[in-house]
Amino acid sequence: MDITIETPLSEKIAVLKFGILEYHNIIVENSPVYLKGKLHYFQESLFFDLENQKIGDIPEIKEWRQIFKTLGKSPSRYRPSAESLLRRVQKQQYLNDLHSAADLNNFFSLKYAIPIGLYDIDKIQGNVQLGIGNAQETYDGLNGRENRAENLLVVKDQIGPFGSPFVDSIRTAVTEKTTSALQIVYFTPSITNDAAEEMLKLIASSYYQVLGGISKSKLITN
Repeated sequence: MDITIETPLSEKIAVLKFGILEYHNIIVENSPVYLKGKLHYFQESLFFDLENQKIGDIPEIKEWRQIFKTLGKSPSRYRPSAESLLRRVQKQQYLNDLHSAADLNNFFSLKYAIPIGLYDIDKIQGNVQLGIGNAQETYDGLNGRENRAENLLVVKDQIGPFGSPFVDSIRTAVTEKTTSALQIVYFTPSITNDAAEEMLKLIASSYYQVLGGISKSKLITN
């Protein structure tokens, strides 16, 4: 699968870093008890850390909010997905268990305060581009709404947008029938390449421990 950054996006944002992970022969199922406990305990601990903190002041959130602004999307109306998760934890609206792949994804998004997308490879058509959505593009999101892609950083295939650091689509959602998945880690521009590579290794190792299969990763930048 070829994954590229489109020129208009590179021209708008000088530094972009995306972690790309491909998983094959995985088994997605109800999360094991220890993963459910880990996710719940982490949210409880995070709640106390966030009690007297403004979510918008977290450095990673601040960077992603600025990217949204630069692209012309209001981060107050279209929040980066990690910010939305953190705000839920701050209100003690803890995330429910979904399945092993999604629960791990949410854990790492909360841990690193960055958006992380997870997509079923078998539902993606053709090559993948990271770009800026236009006024004609929409997609049905996991938030239960039709989302306008205009001025939003989106992941798209030959059909159209299927993901974003704002919210991902229903069309390519990972389910318990998924055997191959694409994960995109939306790194902040300020992270070093070495730190990003180490994070990808940790995420891939955790997925192997829970879902099995094989994986490969790479870091792409503009």
